[in-house]
Amino acid sequence: MEILRTVPDLRRWSRDSRLRTSSPGEIASCGSVGWSGPPGSIGLVPTLGALHAGHASLIRAAAAACDHVAVSIFVNPTQFGPNEDFARYPRTFDADCALAQNAGAHVIFAPTVDEIYPTGAATFVEVEGLSSRLDGQSRPGHFRGVATVVAKLFIAAEPDRAFFGQKDAAQVAVLRRMTTDLRLATEIVVCPIVREPDGLALSSRNIYLSPEERKQALVLSRTVRLVEALAAQGQRNAAALIAAARSEFAAEPSVRIDYIELVHWSTLEPVESAAPGSLFALAAHLGATRLIDNTILA
Repeated sequence: MEILRTVPDLRRWSRDSRLRTSSPGEIASCGSVGWSGPPGSIGLVPTLGALHAGHASLIRAAAAACDHVAVSIFVNPTQFGPNEDFARYPRTFDADCALAQNAGAHVIFAPTVDEIYPTGAATFVEVEGLSSRLDGQSRPGHFRGVATVVAKLFIAAEPDRAFFGQKDAAQVAVLRRMTTDLRLATEIVVCPIVREPDGLALSSRNIYLSPEERKQALVLSRTVRLVEALAAQGQRNAAALIAAARSEFAAEPSVRIDYIELVHWSTLEPVESAAPGSLFALAAHLGATRLIDNTILA
């Protein structure tokens, strides 16, 4: 497996790979039915590193749907706020490379900050409106950083498909709008949340949790399951669903709610009543650690 460090090297790999078509892969379980990618298709899995089983599921989906798969490992400074965890974010490069290779990646793109943001760089991508909702409301500038780095990765790798996890549903909404507005050719594929056996959504930040916080963190997945159950029983009123969710959190008073929202997944705007495809999303702090979870209501 190659490790690439520069944008020209990644672009050269992508264009050369299109000429080397492997046998078609199986259809990715989270992809479009009946589509296995054009000849020489390129799949991209953008990551911050600190890879886990959730990332592995994205890489496997990319490998099943595309002929060639690149995984980016880049702790992007522009999506971290001044008081966030950029400096201490887990960096486990060797283990990440091993996991990516085992899951089916062909190359790792691991650029320096200067490679992605050359000295004097003054161009950024911002999706107005969506970028100030949900995570964007409590993390100003976060989605501008995400949209900018992903746009740069799409331009460099020229992928047919890029694979993201549903856990980052708000991010997905921003990136879908970005690709639509900029007429980018990359299709965004969303894969299911991968959870621990007890229900906690996998996250690179879970390693920050103390044993007690790890137990308390289960209130996130418990609340998601509660709202799913209420919706399945016919409760559609957003205020009632959110009230039930807040009551569930009351059992863990040390867990600080950032937001609990029921929104339209495309716009991230609040809705009054749950409809098919509505996004129920929440974020909470456990000590210095911020975690997110969500569900798409049927």
